[in-house]
Amino acid sequence: MSDHLECHPHPRPFVDNSLNSKTLHFSICDVQSRMQIDRPNDLMLAYTRLMMGFLLFTPNPRHIAMVGLGGGSLAKFCYRYLPDTRIQVLEINPYVIALRNEFEVPRDDHRFNVRKEEAADYVRTAPYRFDAIIADGFDANGVPPSLCSQAFYDNCHDKLQPDGVLVANLHTGHEHFPIQLERMARSFTGQILAVDDFECNNVIVFAFKEAITSRRLLGNLKLCAMTLVPEAWHQLEPSFFRIGKSASGQKNHARDRPHEHRRDRSDGPG
Repeated sequence: MSDHLECHPHPRPFVDNSLNSKTLHFSICDVQSRMQIDRPNDLMLAYTRLMMGFLLFTPNPRHIAMVGLGGGSLAKFCYRYLPDTRIQVLEINPYVIALRNEFEVPRDDHRFNVRKEEAADYVRTAPYRFDAIIADGFDANGVPPSLCSQAFYDNCHDKLQPDGVLVANLHTGHEHFPIQLERMARSFTGQILAVDDFECNNVIVFAFKEAITSRRLLGNLKLCAMTLVPEAWHQLEPSFFRIGKSASGQKNHARDRPHEHRRDRSDGPG
């Protein structure tokens, strides 16, 4: 790794190698990403399989913004199994980007790009809308304040297509988790769905611009079953059914509060 990276005020991740896998850490206690060496495109961590549940809400995404590269698990999976989708990855930490070859992240091409940029700025100024925004940006202290502010969630709402979805990985152990969840609900007028990953302390939150009906979910589930290749479908099928079950059991807050509008963008702690 070149010496010029030393000037950047970002934490250095490290890689733990075992016989069968590689794991990306910021600290020995926290796993950021894990890759199975003989199957580098598989999703080894439960939370990543849950995050791919955004396909239940937008099964044919044309353009995805991905906040955070990490070890590239989600980026690689989307690149391999969504061949008609353009993927823009935003990563601010140059040390993480420097490890992309270590984790077999694809080279940049006409539909895939890793960009060193503050994701909040990119989402705010992007000249086009996305079908999905995947927010999985963490540093050594958790989700950076710029990626869980009210302004960020408001901008995500504004930059999604009408049937688009924001999916965010949050940590229930963080002291500001309730604030982060409330901000997402405020930006998306209560139309959110939170699903535990059952593996760590992660909660995957889906936020929608339009109300999601059971009929639409069932139709999208069938579409995913038909269009995803078997090796992708088998990885995601259990998570898809968990998300569908959670959606059917969760009250639609937007229906309860039809006149609610987004409030001011003051952020407070985060």
